[in-house]
Amino acid sequence: MKYALSLGVLNPSAWVAVTEEADRLGFDSVWLPEHLVLPVEMGGSPHSGQDHPPIPADIPVFDPLVYLAFLAARTLRIRFGTQVYNIGLRHPFSTARAAATLDVVSGGRLDFGIGASWLQAEWRSLGLDFDSRGARVDEAIEVCRRLWDEDVIEHHGRFFDFDPVMFEPKPVQRPGPPLHIGGDGPAALRRAATVGDGWIPMNHKVDELPEKVALLAELRERAGRPGRTEVTMSAPSTDAAGIERCAKAGVDRVIVRPWQRTSDALESIGRFADEFIQP
Repeated sequence: MKYALSLGVLNPSAWVAVTEEADRLGFDSVWLPEHLVLPVEMGGSPHSGQDHPPIPADIPVFDPLVYLAFLAARTLRIRFGTQVYNIGLRHPFSTARAAATLDVVSGGRLDFGIGASWLQAEWRSLGLDFDSRGARVDEAIEVCRRLWDEDVIEHHGRFFDFDPVMFEPKPVQRPGPPLHIGGDGPAALRRAATVGDGWIPMNHKVDELPEKVALLAELRERAGRPGRTEVTMSAPSTDAAGIERCAKAGVDRVIVRPWQRTSDALESIGRFADEFIQP
């Protein structure tokens, strides 16, 4: 089992100290959430009859790839993840450039979590069509993967159109940083199995995972891809029983929150590491 921390549930004033200590203690990674802009009116969850947990429009939101590059300069081995980056809201040139830069300056420590986004109002603020976001995300992923891997690429698609370009430097991780697909619906599972290296369930309960993990394996095999799709999930609890439930359900990396408040985060991750992380 890999153990990770979500910085998004901590006060930003503690991010540096917690990341440096997590690096020293042997945690696998730290993860940051992402939004490009937060409209005052937050409606627009695509799931009929469901409301996404409310996010205050005035909550501080940092560019995760910029902030994680800053943290990379202060650490040695810990990895950096996005949970999740709304890849459809940008041109893939910008996304590919920022992700490759973080991967290079960190020495290949990026786990790039990406998703199609749930917030319809955010898409409207950018003048983008929410209903076609899935197709736009698929095309953006295709372009990014080619930019990271191919010497020269040309693309003429539905959303992005350009003549031959070159893209340097390439990421340290080849053919590109691992893609962890966030989301719960059939499209997210398809992406995780066919182009992703991992899956980040956002609203699943632990007991619901085994069926979806089996489906991921089946879809991946159908796509002719060897190996396994890694599963990263926020742990329902940070005791031994909660961690064991996740492991039995097929989770490979748990994002834990062993603290009650930001002020006790450093002490809490130390206690957690003593119990769960092998020296």
